[in-house]
Amino acid sequence: MSKYNSILRKLTERYASKWLVLLFDSCIVLFTFFLAYIIRYNFEIVFNFYTFLKQLPFVFVATVISFLVVSSHKGVVRFTGVKDVVNVVIGLNILATILIITTFISRKYDFDSVFDIPGSIIYIHLLLNIFFLIGTKFFIKSMYKSLFTDFENRSTVLIYGAGNSGTLTYDAITNDAMSNITVFGFIDDNEAKIGKKINMLNVYNSKKITSEFVEKNNIDEVIISIQNIDSNRLLEITSSLFALNLKVKIVPDVKQWIDGDLSIGQIEDVKIEDLLGREPIRIDNPVLFDEYNNKVLLVTGAAGSIGSELVRKLSLFDYKKLILIDNSESALYDLQQELHQNKIENIMAIVADIRNKQRLDQIFNLYKPEIIFHAAAYKHVPLMEQNPFEAVSVNISGTCNTTELAMKHGADKFILISTDKAVNPTNVMGATKRIAEMCLFSQKKLHKGKTKFIITRFGNVLGSNGSVIPLFKRQIDAGGPITVTHKDIIRYFMTIPEASQLVLEAAAMGLGEEIFVFDMGKPIKIIDLAKNMISLSGLNYPEDIDIKIVGLRPGEKIYEELLVDGENTKPTYNEKIMIAKCRDVDMNQCEKIQELLKLDSTSSNIEIVSLIKEIVPEYNPNNTKYDVLNIK
Repeated sequence: MSKYNSILRKLTERYASKWLVLLFDSCIVLFTFFLAYIIRYNFEIVFNFYTFLKQLPFVFVATVISFLVVSSHKGVVRFTGVKDVVNVVIGLNILATILIITTFISRKYDFDSVFDIPGSIIYIHLLLNIFFLIGTKFFIKSMYKSLFTDFENRSTVLIYGAGNSGTLTYDAITNDAMSNITVFGFIDDNEAKIGKKINMLNVYNSKKITSEFVEKNNIDEVIISIQNIDSNRLLEITSSLFALNLKVKIVPDVKQWIDGDLSIGQIEDVKIEDLLGREPIRIDNPVLFDEYNNKVLLVTGAAGSIGSELVRKLSLFDYKKLILIDNSESALYDLQQELHQNKIENIMAIVADIRNKQRLDQIFNLYKPEIIFHAAAYKHVPLMEQNPFEAVSVNISGTCNTTELAMKHGADKFILISTDKAVNPTNVMGATKRIAEMCLFSQKKLHKGKTKFIITRFGNVLGSNGSVIPLFKRQIDAGGPITVTHKDIIRYFMTIPEASQLVLEAAAMGLGEEIFVFDMGKPIKIIDLAKNMISLSGLNYPEDIDIKIVGLRPGEKIYEELLVDGENTKPTYNEKIMIAKCRDVDMNQCEKIQELLKLDSTSSNIEIVSLIKEIVPEYNPNNTKYDVLNIK
């Protein structure tokens, strides 16, 4: 059997010569020409057979000319589709037109009877050609598909969407000779379509797709083929299909189709990004090239999740130099090697700690960065609850060092990567990031300089180091359970590329002293995200993987916010991005920040956090040992 399969595999890699296809098609046309005569004369050979034989070479030449004009012989028979059919029909009509014209000329000028073909035979011939040629091509395609896919594990699918996109998806599947997919039917929500047939396949009511229906008809998966589908609707559909233990795939946006045509290879599994409950942001702004071309760019925390993606996107511009700073040697080395492998030049990777102001000063003095992206930070909530001094030293002191040096060395712009946890914080990490935001504008009060300070603030980033997605994946791989801190906990989500693109856009449009926030749509319940990840892994909840509620971690919120009270937003030219004007930082807060920075590692945790609370009055420790600070 394996030898048989091997032979078949080799045959699939071979294609018939286009000249052989042309000869084969021409022979069919000659056969139908004889058949047209037989039909015309009531299946009796009472016509001048000698004249018929003389006409065959002429019909053959006319056929070859017609097919060469439309290049129908260049089509691969096993992939015959609607466009190929149209092409063949056009070629056959050209042939019929040639025969009619030559017949007219022959009769008018009394030419040889070779060119005088009865009009009834020409039209019978045309109809027979359409039937036999197209039928033969689809018969060969069907035989080829049966022969070369019977040994595959075939899957039975339903196409969700009985509109244009759904029918094009059906065509893409059926036109692929190597496809091992059998389309059972269509699903739709539109009552007008339910019960109808498309390509002889039933259109089913989405509400009546039950586990009994799936089991009875051996349905393996569903392909969602709805253009511009609302992401919340997509989440609703996939959740219901996952509940039926069905695999779910999705057809990409029509803009991503190759040359306007959908190929079966573009139909992909539903990804977590598709289930965010909102449309992903896509920014294509030519202003970015003016912003970053021929500039010296610097990224702190360059080897981190956001920092490394920022570097990748910045590497596409025609910058003067790109400086990468990180204190993680191994991660920075990996990023450097990746850039070298992609032939990215004018990169300088520097191992340095943003807490070391003197070292930073040397770097700034040497390279004179014009645009600085500050992504370096400690971000893990539970760890920073236990280590507030480290949170202060990196998130606050490191930020103050970098902002002060940006002004000292005349940088044009400084962009801080912040977080929604800085809004009405309930944990040390969020509070220190809020003070980091305040540091940017306290520098304006304490020092003079041209640097424009800009803040980008967004929610959780899918796939970033320490985020919930990698954690859930590890727990699923280990056999579960998935741990969720609270059944009602919700979060906003975005992908790493989205977050990085937002930062680039904010830097380009920012004029200084602004906070850019992202319209992240509706938040996602973490427990729903966990269930979807179980389904996407091909497993069932709770039979295969269970979910365990473990209780809120110290400092953790049930929900996050993007704006502090008093930060009113206004729209930008991109409807997904809003600007919030920063609240003013008074001199008392500036002095308190300086006092906080003077504390050292010998200071007690409660002393450090108490001072943080004074600087950020909206900081309310939650479920931590610092809750006592909330008592007035």
